[in-house]
Amino acid sequence: MRYRPQLLVIAVVVAAVVASANKKEKKVLPELVLRAQSAVVVIQANAREPISEPNANLKAQEEVEKALTKWGRFRLATDVQTADLVIAVQRGTGKAGTPTIGGGRVDDRPVIVQGTDDSIRIGGHQGTPPATTQGSGQNSGRVSEGTQIGGSEDRMAVYRGGVDYPLDNAPLWSYSGKDVLQAPAVKAVEEFRKAIEEAEKAAQQKQQQKQPTAQGTPQQGDGTSKP
Repeated sequence: MRYRPQLLVIAVVVAAVVASANKKEKKVLPELVLRAQSAVVVIQANAREPISEPNANLKAQEEVEKALTKWGRFRLATDVQTADLVIAVQRGTGKAGTPTIGGGRVDDRPVIVQGTDDSIRIGGHQGTPPATTQGSGQNSGRVSEGTQIGGSEDRMAVYRGGVDYPLDNAPLWSYSGKDVLQAPAVKAVEEFRKAIEEAEKAAQQKQQQKQPTAQGTPQQGDGTSKP
């Protein structure tokens, strides 16, 4: 019985640690994301795709571009050097251990012809586009089979553009989940939109708090009182 207080203390500490671990802290978007005017959508380095769907990442890239075009906030750029933001996408395999394929040129797009209900986007690359990473993530000339570790869910990550090898840096924002890159919802883009709206609202509230209100401004008198 004498150990009961110690056990109670341990239980309280463990519960606090678990609660802290389960609490997801929202990451505040940096101002450069709010100021960004253009974005380019790329396929995440080292991304693989199921053998049964060899163009899964390319389809995800196109769906995200269509969702961004419909949103209308960003102008779509064609390479990482001219874009304010780089949005990297990777389709999930559905479950761990799924046979995948990677490498080769299956996701190359020398010409882009893309339409939505309101517009048509045509673009393309001249020569080799700037690399997104210094590592081995760039596609090689050979297609290889294997498995994708930790890639069972779709993922979208936002990086700073206009720099060399943007995907080598930490993402400014990311979101992952089951089928979050699939149309018609493209939930990852919708969540990014919500994150920007929340950040803008928070910035506006912060700015308003800095501005003194007319009612809250004290008025100075002559120090005399009237009967």
